[in-house]
Amino acid sequence: MVCFAIYGSFTNEAAISGTTYRTSGLPPGVKLYHHTRAQDGTLPFASGDIVKLVGQKNPQVLALMEQAPECLVLQGEVVDPANLNYLRDCIGVAAFSADQGGVVVADVQQFKFMTAAEWRRDFFEPGSPQVMRQVTILYSAEETGGGAWLHTRGLRKFGRPDLSLRHVPERYREAAIELCNRFIELQALGGRIPEGQAIKMKSLPDGLVCHQGGSVEDPDFNNVRVEIQFPAQP
Repeated sequence: MVCFAIYGSFTNEAAISGTTYRTSGLPPGVKLYHHTRAQDGTLPFASGDIVKLVGQKNPQVLALMEQAPECLVLQGEVVDPANLNYLRDCIGVAAFSADQGGVVVADVQQFKFMTAAEWRRDFFEPGSPQVMRQVTILYSAEETGGGAWLHTRGLRKFGRPDLSLRHVPERYREAAIELCNRFIELQALGGRIPEGQAIKMKSLPDGLVCHQGGSVEDPDFNNVRVEIQFPAQP
């Protein structure tokens, strides 16, 4: 599943150049939707908790979103692709749309909102899908049981489960992030994590096991997940 939103004022009807934007157009299953404040009142993904998060991280981006009269949403699901060309094509269309009057581009699955220039620099200009930038690792304290919770958002765009590491002690934080990065790259490039897979890293304790679970209805992920439980802290 891919989901990008571009905020701005879009007036140019120029045809997209497949060569310039390295795209063959939208892949089957993905569509581009046009929303306006005049018709819809509130633009997609521009209200509620997402807006609070954007405002905390980047007030400039939030101000640009609030001033934008229109939003283009590129969204859909690609069925069992053999490679990452579908993502390259979608990034190209999003870059073209941003160049036609966009001021903010959002990777909604990551909750990552950036100025159009920042997004173009980080996601389009490198020339190939930057798999490690397509996924965010979030970190927060556990409410009960001690340690920290590390989890990802964004792996659904590769058709893979996100990751959830529970009760991570502070001394294992860097190793846990390294594990996440390894699993992100593995899955983004087509690999799978089997149910019951044991974790074998010298920098992590023995006994950690991967279990499949979750659902796309879970708001923390909007995706299924691989759960890895550290022992609860005293």
